[in-house]
Amino acid sequence: MKALFYAGAMAAKKSRKKAPAREEFRSEALAQALEKQDMAAVALALRNGNTVVPLIRPGARDNPLDSGEVWTYRDPETGDVALLLFSDAANKPANLPPGVGIYSPTWLLSFLRTHRDVITTVFLDIAGPHPMQAPPEELLRALEA
Repeated sequence: MKALFYAGAMAAKKSRKKAPAREEFRSEALAQALEKQDMAAVALALRNGNTVVPLIRPGARDNPLDSGEVWTYRDPETGDVALLLFSDAANKPANLPPGVGIYSPTWLLSFLRTHRDVITTVFLDIAGPHPMQAPPEELLRALEA
């Protein structure tokens, strides 16, 4: 019996990462709290669940330590800086950068602490369906509770 050898390279099976499920880019608790316009429920949702944040530069897929660069809005007239948070990536307006990240309550607390002197307001689902606005200090108190 002769052994058969192949001199060329075998085609490698391409491994494709599955795109995250739509549910991963949504916080149902935050969506429900915003629908009720209930700040206590919003605080609870932010303290216990993930939040969708627009990114100017997404993180590198092969580097888990690279979480991307968060996009904030700076008012050209006043210089005020707003952080935008979303209950669902589908609620992010199309005119914002296309990337989004999903971040934990720990990340949000750290980000607000780090940038508390710069961020003047936080908008939640700014384009609807149930927008809210809160000062960063109020969200910090809620996250620290």
